[in-house]
Amino acid sequence: MTKAQGAAAKGPGPGRPKGARNKITRDIQAAIVNAFEKAGGENYLLQVAQEDPKTFCALLGKVLPMQVSGEGGGPVKLVVEWSDG
Repeated sequence: MTKAQGAAAKGPGPGRPKGARNKITRDIQAAIVNAFEKAGGENYLLQVAQEDPKTFCALLGKVLPMQVSGEGGGPVKLVVEWSDG
C-alpha cells in the first residue's frame, strides 16, 4: 500500500467543530461590526429607522427569530388594554 492509499484509507480529519464559523465568515462579521460601530451604532440604526423604514424593517426580518413562543414554549399570550379617557 502506498502512502497516498494509506491516507485515503484512514479517512478525512475531524474538520471544524460543529457550529464553528470559517475564518472568512468570522473576518466579514468582524468587519461589519466595526463598520457599524464607526457609523454610530444604535444611533445609526435609529436614523435608518426614521429615514428609511423599509430598509430597517428588512433588517429586523433578518435578525428576529422566525418563530416566537410564549412562556415555557407555550403559545404567545397577547394582552391588550385601552383607556376611554
